[in-house]
Amino acid sequence: MNIHEYQAKQLFTVYGVPVPKGDIAECAANAAKVAEQLGGDAWVVKAQIHAGARGKAGGVKLARDAREVAEHAAEMLGKRLVTHQTDAFGLPVNCVWVEEASAIKNEFYLSLLLDRESERLLFVASAAGGMDIEAVAAETPEKIVRIPVHPAAGLQAYQGRQIGAALGLGKEQQVQLPAILNGMYELFLSKDCSQIEINPLIETEDGKLLALDGKINFDDNALALHPDIAALRDASQEDPKEAEAKQFDLNYITLGGNIGCMVNGAGLAMATMDMVKLKGGAPANFLDVGGGTNKDKVKEAFKLILSDGTVKAVLVNIFGGIVKCDVIAAGILAAVEDMHLTIPVVVRLEGTNVEQGLAMLKNSGLGLTPAEDLNQAAELAVKLAQEVA
Repeated sequence: MNIHEYQAKQLFTVYGVPVPKGDIAECAANAAKVAEQLGGDAWVVKAQIHAGARGKAGGVKLARDAREVAEHAAEMLGKRLVTHQTDAFGLPVNCVWVEEASAIKNEFYLSLLLDRESERLLFVASAAGGMDIEAVAAETPEKIVRIPVHPAAGLQAYQGRQIGAALGLGKEQQVQLPAILNGMYELFLSKDCSQIEINPLIETEDGKLLALDGKINFDDNALALHPDIAALRDASQEDPKEAEAKQFDLNYITLGGNIGCMVNGAGLAMATMDMVKLKGGAPANFLDVGGGTNKDKVKEAFKLILSDGTVKAVLVNIFGGIVKCDVIAAGILAAVEDMHLTIPVVVRLEGTNVEQGLAMLKNSGLGLTPAEDLNQAAELAVKLAQEVA
């Protein structure tokens, strides 16, 4: 789960990571009031969406007076912001963050993430921080330092000095850095994060280190342990279908093709999508109904797939282990009958009670197309989708 910059900064403050003073506003008038309350002679207005590269897309603007703050807020609020990290439709801007402008001397990159290869938490830092960090990673990876943290030992003081040296910090900033690193580390562990990113971490003209921007991702599987974090979720920033899928404990991701895929198990779903591509088709989605699915869940999964108007055929590929194939077949038949499907549905079942499940499909009179294996199923789905298109 992702959260907004302003929410990340609120958490940073709790864990001792310094940030510029600011506040949230949901209308232009309130944005101007925030600027007046903060004081000073310059402010930054930031559109709050779950995507980066906002500055290059007009989502971060400098203002010299309260009137200009209100103007920038009015330009952003109620609009959809498109960046290279969003799709062509962008994401809705429902609020803006207004903060005091910072006199920037240097910009750095700093993040903490879970490195699955080393099975360690990993600090990643670079003196070349800012908007083009992706280009730095691609073109000059030697400018990025990686410091793994052993889970038994925790973050060590010498590792903080290594990061400080890699960033080229002066003595004053070296003294400030441990509080930031320790705050990130404590936040990561206590709230079950999957990534914390500060880009940029800045050194101001008066020598202070501040998190000018913040991005935090959380492990979805741990959200039940953290209702305070779960409450920060903003469904308006998510694909509506993906948000609906979560309500039924379905894993759904929109992909943009025309063959809807319903599979149980992430590995089988990936194999199914690969086979569809191999046969010349394009999957419309990734949909994993899970190992413990039931008739109602299958029905909701079908509704979800068919809510995408681009779907021209549905491919069901289910291995009945924990859940029996006849239960899956019953769910498919209920969905097809209730929704009066007019597009072809190819079904491949394997596992417990497969004979009963296939018999139910063949004898239904609903025009479903059973397949013997995945190869045939993908081939049929692609062919039928092309005929419909």
